[in-house]
Amino acid sequence: MPHVPEQFGKWVRQYQPAPDSEVRLVCLPHAGGSASFYFPLAKALAPAVEVLAVQYPGRQDRRNEPNITDLSEMADRIFAAIRHLDDRPLALFGHSMGAVLAYELGLRLQDAGLPAPVRLFASGRRAPSCDRGEGVDPGSDERILVELLRLSGTPADLLADPEIREMILPPIRADYQAVMAHRFAPGRSLDCPVTVLTGDNDPRVSIDEAAAWDVHTTGPTEVKVFPGGHFFLADQSTPVTALLADRLAGQGAGSRHEARI
Repeated sequence: MPHVPEQFGKWVRQYQPAPDSEVRLVCLPHAGGSASFYFPLAKALAPAVEVLAVQYPGRQDRRNEPNITDLSEMADRIFAAIRHLDDRPLALFGHSMGAVLAYELGLRLQDAGLPAPVRLFASGRRAPSCDRGEGVDPGSDERILVELLRLSGTPADLLADPEIREMILPPIRADYQAVMAHRFAPGRSLDCPVTVLTGDNDPRVSIDEAAAWDVHTTGPTEVKVFPGGHFFLADQSTPVTALLADRLAGQGAGSRHEARI
């Protein structure tokens, strides 16, 4: 690995180091999510793919750090932490809010003159140009809790525990604030293939909104629909992992140029 900046260790978790892998996959969590969400994926994809899971401030081992309520600032900081990773091809995976951050991160790599990602995996998120609002008031704990139950991302028994709520609500609130304030800037696009993953019963993403990712890249776009709702990843981990492994196979240095066509 090239020279590692100090902020890399703050922002990135390597649960399953794979120094001989042909490609790295940077994974960005959903709103309220943490790096450990991707621990099973890191284990499943190694040693062929090295998974780097991003840890946002305000949660788990970074719970004493202030939350960030601006997605552009978040993307800037993540980019500063991983921009040195240019010795191997890099792919990006983001779920829900993480898909928006992955897209912004890909643009920053290109703007800096670095190689484009070999692929963007946008999961559980409509295209950036499909803005219909989140429908959640981040200032209301009650409405946030209703939304979490609706999306089935957090077990109801955990949300019923006052101590758990006190711990998880601040980062979720900050993330919702960031998502709601973020605005898509037209006129820019990625230069890589995009694979869109979505659940067939996701209240936050329609199939048309998933397919609209094709306007955000000069590369090919594919949409893969899985059974389930917003957090289909939990129940569909085996086919999702197989899809990622297939799309990332053969992405060594020799195939880097071909992957960007």
